[in-house]
Amino acid sequence: MADTAFAEIPVIGLGPLDGDGHPYDRLAEELCGICHRIGFFLVVDHGIDAGLTEAVFDMMHRFFALPDEDKARIDKRASRHFRGWEPVGTEFTNNRPDIREQIDIWSEWPALAPDVHPPYLRLLGPNQWLPDEVLANHRALSLRWFDALARLADRLLAALSVGLGLDGGHLRRFFGQQPMSLAKFIHYPPTPAGGAGVNAHHDAGFLTVLAPGPTPGLQVQNPDGDWIDVPVVPDSFVINLGEMLQGVTGNYLVATPHRVVTGAERYSTGYFHGPSLDTPLAPLPLDRRFAEAVAASPRHATAGFMALRSETESGVGDMQSTHRPATYGEQLWNYFTRSYPENTARHYGPR
Repeated sequence: MADTAFAEIPVIGLGPLDGDGHPYDRLAEELCGICHRIGFFLVVDHGIDAGLTEAVFDMMHRFFALPDEDKARIDKRASRHFRGWEPVGTEFTNNRPDIREQIDIWSEWPALAPDVHPPYLRLLGPNQWLPDEVLANHRALSLRWFDALARLADRLLAALSVGLGLDGGHLRRFFGQQPMSLAKFIHYPPTPAGGAGVNAHHDAGFLTVLAPGPTPGLQVQNPDGDWIDVPVVPDSFVINLGEMLQGVTGNYLVATPHRVVTGAERYSTGYFHGPSLDTPLAPLPLDRRFAEAVAASPRHATAGFMALRSETESGVGDMQSTHRPATYGEQLWNYFTRSYPENTARHYGPR
């Protein structure tokens, strides 16, 4: 059995995060331990209004029931900032199409020139929104959801900071002044044989908050290579870590492979908490015990990142890249050029 293998995904109540003292510190330490061993957990007692979650899922059902010509008013292929709706099979993970359609919205900042350097600055820009006569409350509700999950992510980052032996504001200060986060609103049709709603991958950013909906299908891979089903727990959120947090902790915290394979139509919405594009992938000032724990665990010591497109074409494993981007922006640019080669070529020429 591989080191730190797991067979289930824990469910954690976040009530102690509303206080301080020993209950807060104990929960912070527990969360940090889970993120070291598993990289995935569910949270309840999280403070997100259930009515808001219901309204967002209702909006997704209404959007994805629209005719394609209405959805195409916000076609991602028309956005050089990679924002908007995309039909099934448009995004590629590890050079394989994902069987899902989705809307992507990002933090909005003023757009820069299309030839700005470094290239990742081209990701700054506006989202695309449907008018209220086509999808009532699309912009307002999406932004309200975005802000609510950002606040939950900040609470979790504060706890992880404490669990890592840092002050509670350390990771949030590390984020810089112009964070770039993402919200996805996703519709999965039933997964065809041999495919995946989204293929096995790591998330790119710091921390993911997912409202998984009532339909199962999300799976997490443990160190033995087994796929573990994430349980369906009412009014819960799934939390997992991205490669940026793995990188800055020297692989102490891990980005764990996951995928979606569903036998039924499925809706979910994820929020991906990210820092400023120029945030460096630099080590946090951690106590030596964290590096010693990594060195003692083959799983952690050898944990890789998602491979670049050029690496997968040369035979590097899907999540075994030793390349480490210098900044979060470079990390995102690698993601977009890997996942959206057609859109990249459309707006920025072939790579």
